[in-house]
Amino acid sequence: MVQPPSSPLRPVVFDFGGVLFGWNPARLLQREVPELATDTASARALAGHFFQGYGGDWGEFDRGTVDVPDLVQRIARRTGLPASAVRRVVDGVPRELSPVPETVALLQRLRNGGRRLYYLSNMPAPFATHLETTHDFLGWFDGGVFSARVGLIKPEPAIFTLAAQRFGHAPGELMFLDDHLPNVAAAQAAGWNALHFSSAARAEAELRAAGWLQSE
Repeated sequence: MVQPPSSPLRPVVFDFGGVLFGWNPARLLQREVPELATDTASARALAGHFFQGYGGDWGEFDRGTVDVPDLVQRIARRTGLPASAVRRVVDGVPRELSPVPETVALLQRLRNGGRRLYYLSNMPAPFATHLETTHDFLGWFDGGVFSARVGLIKPEPAIFTLAAQRFGHAPGELMFLDDHLPNVAAAQAAGWNALHFSSAARAEAELRAAGWLQSE
């Protein structure tokens, strides 16, 4: 449930993959390993096996406890895929994480309206560094939490507690946009306001309807 803010300029917290940056695992696999992901159906099946719902090996990569070489070997052993193919997929992730123009535009509108902006993203360390050094608009944020840098991942409750502390706001003052329903539910359980993100236009409409954009 979304609570109307006591102030119209309460902070908004963005997820990255699937919200501010594109993230389509099936498309990634079809591009990087077309010999293994020969069509949409096989790509989706392989994505489920490869990423394990972002738990398992990939979850530990997000947490920062596994580096790229170890991740490649783990996935190769678990799936039976050639290590060279696994490495192509991992190395191709930054190419998949391209900015979503509509969400960047929403981010800019919020910033121009005086909104404080934060991010909370499950992001392995090398990809976090890549995004920071590639996209100047990350400087629009007042702060943020990357999972690999704190050793915690969504939807664990502790990462929401830590993020609220770092942002300097009570949980109920924060609005979180995330495309992954378990993360939305976890944020709400931690006392945050949270919306399931499907597009920038819908998010903006829902924020406005909830009273979070009345001054923009």
